[in-house]
Amino acid sequence: LSTKMDSDGFEIPEGLFCYDVNGSCPKSIRPNSTRIPMYVAIVGTILITVCGNLVVIISIAHFKQLHTPTNFLVMSMAVVDLLLGSMVMPYSMVRTVETCWYFGDIFCKVHSSTDIMLCTASILHLCFIAIDRYYAVCNPLRYKAKITGFAVMMMITMSWTLSAIISFGMIFLGPHMKGLEEFYYNHIKCIGGCVLFLIEASALSSSMISFYIPGVIMVCIYGKIYLVARKQATAIKNIASQSKEANRSRISRKRERKAAMTLGVVMGVFLLCWSPFFFCNIMDPFLNYITPPILFDALVWFGYLNSTFNPIVYGFFYTWFQKTLKIILFGKVFQHGSSTINLFSD
Repeated sequence: LSTKMDSDGFEIPEGLFCYDVNGSCPKSIRPNSTRIPMYVAIVGTILITVCGNLVVIISIAHFKQLHTPTNFLVMSMAVVDLLLGSMVMPYSMVRTVETCWYFGDIFCKVHSSTDIMLCTASILHLCFIAIDRYYAVCNPLRYKAKITGFAVMMMITMSWTLSAIISFGMIFLGPHMKGLEEFYYNHIKCIGGCVLFLIEASALSSSMISFYIPGVIMVCIYGKIYLVARKQATAIKNIASQSKEANRSRISRKRERKAAMTLGVVMGVFLLCWSPFFFCNIMDPFLNYITPPILFDALVWFGYLNSTFNPIVYGFFYTWFQKTLKIILFGKVFQHGSSTINLFSD
């Protein structure tokens, strides 16, 4: 076999490159017995992600009983997960299975920026949902005054806007590798690759903004919610009067706590899925970029699974999701008056 030189000056047999040009990235050749199962598994993950989050969006948008501040935040977060499944995962799938990036440098930047934006938007949505649940459970008398339609719209707008500014600004303006451009182009950059290269300061700041600081805030808020919910549950058990008004208040409080618990599980799944990646992301620059690309890729997909799990969590905890799923699957959503169906009746 004739040979070519990689970016470090080592000889690699021809045919094991992404492109037949000098400076091309080396390519790992996988047999069909490996590639086909990988494609099947990833395509299945993408379909579950897209379809599951689409059901959440249709349910909340269509059924009037679900038009609540919390659910509008949940719907916006489902849009984030839907976009990740439809716009980011398919291209990441090709890169993972084929070990090459075939979509050009400009789209690599767009893809990486969109990826970071959606991840950041997810955790910002979860932060605002935690604030919403805090008022609903811990300060219910002020809930309607604080969490208004305008307030929710501002939360959603901030989640999307801040995420876009942080991600696209970092990638397209170049601060993520400032000072190490020569190292990147001499040792990392190659044709057919799409690697997010971060200097120490960028890795630290972006990880703190996109994950660690919001994560700590959410854990503290849900810790407070948990303590208050336990006190409320004890108080409700001790209520002697079983008047209609008291019973209605008890049901309302129980529903609020269940929503908080469910969304707390969603938060926990997010932190579990993305923690390994962000730990590795923040440590790699300080360890002189020794993390194998295949490990980084695996951690990214583990993070992507968060968007797949969210609708599954809703389906497991929310009876309204189970009912709306049946209505949508059987086409009853197109019937007159379907938007006013009572989703919380026994």
